[in-house]
Amino acid sequence: MEEIVKMDSVSQYNQLRGVETLHPLVSVMDLSTAKPMPEKTFNMGLYIIYLKELKCGELRYGRSHYDYQEGTLVFVAPGQVMSVQRKTEVTALKGWALLFHPDFIKGTSLGRQMAQYSFFSYDVNEALHLSDKEQQMVLDCFTKIRYELQHAIDKHSKMLIASNIELFLNYCIRFYDRQFITRDNANKGVVEKFESLLNGYFASDKPMQAGLPSVAQCAEELHLSANYFGDLIKKETGKSPQEYIQNKVIDVAKERIFDIEKSVSQVAYELGFKYPNHFTRLFKQKVGVSPNEYRALN
Repeated sequence: MEEIVKMDSVSQYNQLRGVETLHPLVSVMDLSTAKPMPEKTFNMGLYIIYLKELKCGELRYGRSHYDYQEGTLVFVAPGQVMSVQRKTEVTALKGWALLFHPDFIKGTSLGRQMAQYSFFSYDVNEALHLSDKEQQMVLDCFTKIRYELQHAIDKHSKMLIASNIELFLNYCIRFYDRQFITRDNANKGVVEKFESLLNGYFASDKPMQAGLPSVAQCAEELHLSANYFGDLIKKETGKSPQEYIQNKVIDVAKERIFDIEKSVSQVAYELGFKYPNHFTRLFKQKVGVSPNEYRALN
């Protein structure tokens, strides 16, 4: 069984890459001066953001492989398992890495906001591809953080470093919004596939066997991470995937309720509800009347 190396500290990572540790909890690394990552599998205990400016070695985590393209940002969160595999001999690296320990952001505005940066849970094939101007803004943020790390640590250091990391991540939200827009045709294809997936699901007997479809199941069927899928559907439709699924359930339910040979409970079971009262509650919440009242009105 392959050994998994736990990477729990900034100094441990810096040592692996042959880079000096300027701060025990934060590092900004010029990859052109760093040693290549060894071909091993790591369980990361750090937040890491890679900006690669050249095609280089292959990174793999989860089930996905990713060959870096120029001007690409990839985000790694604590708890993720990442492995480095190379198909060719090592070439000179060019790019940057920002890493910080979860303890660093405790008690800061950034720590309170981390949950909004859902791209840390995207798969590597959902990486952020930057324009030249966006890449320069990222480098400007990295430069400011690096300046603070090279400055003697004082009472302002933590606030200034955390603020600049937060600024950088907020820019990344904007850049991902731009990427969703510029890839609009591909995104619409995902929405269409999601709609087709739900239509096929409710036309089958799967709901009675497996229950209501989950967001995670749909994302997996479409070969996307749950977070990326959720953000994309929200951007394209204005609804979360869960809301989209619920609306589809109600649309299908409205048709089936007209079959007077079936009770409301039968309809609920056919749609994947374990308890008919859960179906009745959702229907009334979405439609304004109960299923029986809807049947009587129509």
